[in-house]
Amino acid sequence: MPNRTEALEKPAVAVRRSASLWGDAWRRLIRNRLAVVGGVLVVTFFSLAILGPFIAPYEYQAQHLQEILANNNRPIAPFGSEFFLGTDNLGRDLLSRLLDGAQISMTVALVVQAVVLLIGLPIGAAAAWFGGRVDTYLMRFTDVIYAFPDLLFIILLSVAFRETFFGKAMNGLLLVFVAIGLTAWVGMARLVRGQLLSLKETEFVEAARAIGVSDFRIVTRHLLPNAMGPMIVAVTLGIPGAILAEATLAFIGIGAQAPRASWGSLVANGQPFLRSSPHLVIFPALAVATALISFTFLGDGLRDALDPKLKGKQ
Repeated sequence: MPNRTEALEKPAVAVRRSASLWGDAWRRLIRNRLAVVGGVLVVTFFSLAILGPFIAPYEYQAQHLQEILANNNRPIAPFGSEFFLGTDNLGRDLLSRLLDGAQISMTVALVVQAVVLLIGLPIGAAAAWFGGRVDTYLMRFTDVIYAFPDLLFIILLSVAFRETFFGKAMNGLLLVFVAIGLTAWVGMARLVRGQLLSLKETEFVEAARAIGVSDFRIVTRHLLPNAMGPMIVAVTLGIPGAILAEATLAFIGIGAQAPRASWGSLVANGQPFLRSSPHLVIFPALAVATALISFTFLGDGLRDALDPKLKGKQ
């Protein structure tokens, strides 16, 4: 029979094993070079978004009328130049406006995914846990939202509420962020439902039911934490779509209102000068592409790191 010392050591061993699950995932993640590169770029973008107002050479809306289209046909000026990336057709510093665009894009990355979690997580969890008619009604509602064209729905919401207090908040950006989130939650709801259905009939859930644990506590304390890995991956991989949606809306004139400088609106404003001043389009487009690739690399790395089936392969 095990002695008292061995019996006391078993919980500590279990705790160490539980904690090592995330440690193993971290070690797998940092061995993925593309994921590390993506993570570094993501941190860089968020740092630029936070520090942008402090490190920008000028205010994003400041005009320098004597320097309109500065560095024309030579967009990157020598080090120490007054306008390192040149200016636009209104004499505004392009670097300062790119930093303002980074703030908008990183904000949409956070706000949209927060809306996705607030809507998709409870709907998916309720459908999986209660089943029956609740599951049927919630999933049919999800199918209806999924079938509606995303971009058209976002445009309709943006136009319908543009003149309201909600539509004018954050210079029109809050409405766009929420509209994008209202079309993006269906994938999260389906993911949460699928994960919880696979965990719902496990032994630890039956044990919790047997001792009288409430449904809410079982879902929040036992089921959702075990589905955290796929949810983290889904949130990370959903960010590029949100950034691209915001840039697309800004390109067609919906979203950030002048003089705010979304990357999409910068591309649209620079398009008429593509031949004479291609840097007005190239740099904002590169910013969008780099952000999308960074989050995609990081999301793919997280998916591989958090996949239990890969434990024995790496």
